[in-house]
Amino acid sequence: MSSGKPRFKDYNRQEAEEYSGFILSGVAQATEFINKTDDPEAIRYLVQERNIDVDVPGSGTEIEKAILTSKTAPISVKQTVAQRNDDLGDIRVPETVRKNAETALAVGKPIVLYGPTGTGKTYFAKQLALKSCINYSISTATPSWTPADITGSIQPETEDGEIQYVRQAGCVSQGIQKANEYHDNWAVIIDEITRADISQVFGPLYTAIEDHDQAIFRDEEGNRLTLNDDVKLICTMNMSDRTVNELDNAITRRFAMVELSRYDDEQRAGLFDDWIGELGPDIDIDQDRLHDLFDSHHEGINSGTTTNGESGIMEFGPMHYVDVTRFLKSACEDGGPYEGEESVAVGQAFATYIAPRLLNSASLPQINQLATHYTTLDDQFGAFDLTPAINLANREAEAEEREMGVGAYE
Repeated sequence: MSSGKPRFKDYNRQEAEEYSGFILSGVAQATEFINKTDDPEAIRYLVQERNIDVDVPGSGTEIEKAILTSKTAPISVKQTVAQRNDDLGDIRVPETVRKNAETALAVGKPIVLYGPTGTGKTYFAKQLALKSCINYSISTATPSWTPADITGSIQPETEDGEIQYVRQAGCVSQGIQKANEYHDNWAVIIDEITRADISQVFGPLYTAIEDHDQAIFRDEEGNRLTLNDDVKLICTMNMSDRTVNELDNAITRRFAMVELSRYDDEQRAGLFDDWIGELGPDIDIDQDRLHDLFDSHHEGINSGTTTNGESGIMEFGPMHYVDVTRFLKSACEDGGPYEGEESVAVGQAFATYIAPRLLNSASLPQINQLATHYTTLDDQFGAFDLTPAINLANREAEAEEREMGVGAYE
């Protein structure tokens, strides 16, 4: 390794190692080497072993941009640079879900991850994006969305009293621009697609998905933006909003529909163990008993075991329970607001994070079932006071009855 001024000849890995001291001594030297090398291993060495994108004094984003826009840098190296601050952990969805989703993206098919609330659709979408792409952008659909939010629009702007028209790319067009700029895969995540009018909003995409020569927008320079294979489109859909059968045939024909439903017992137990284990020994909560509460709550919602019903109340995924453990860890620590009141804290966590999400989409019969569900759990788990969740369900039932005028006919 040499820090003296070198005489570069090949700009390869050997020279990157020999002259790394000089290369990393300033932004100009670093970006010059990155721009001139045609050896992928040279950039790999500088990024993965020498941290060139973070250790060069005063680099800002110049070196990062040089690596991301390089046609020489391998995608794995670009991922390292773009994702240094992203840590979403291991993929925990069922194995078939992972395989189906990864295969669909690999063959250039956009995907919709659908399932009940709490199955980790958005989290998994981000994990998929980080595994298969340099990075991702994410947008959440709303009822006010139009095709312009997907493709783009031309908007008037006033400057010095004069009106100018500016092209503003939509979320998919922005993803195309990123993929073109970085010469590699870029993911566009559209979350909660059923909040928008899919048939109207996705219309311009349908032809572009099947015909990559079809431009969906033109940028400020007039360049045609086409949906090529470098753009990985990942959408999520909550089953409480709509069923797959209610979707426009146009989307189910063009997208791979990947279902995230219930996790099996072993997978769910692993998630609960991980989250509850983070409470640590200093939180005075019986962790085995809390695990049993999570299990009984989940089974009661999904299978009706706490209501004497023939079926469950609704589908409900396991990811919600991580919020309970995070609440307990903060609330019950030394000096926390519920220190010494762990039983109360558990009930308050369920009333704050779990019960409202269930009640939000519940019908009146389901609300009454939820009240029974929490009453049963309160009797079974006397060490945890679940009356806040019971009271919340009862109040919701009373409000629903008043709105429906049920009392007027009794």
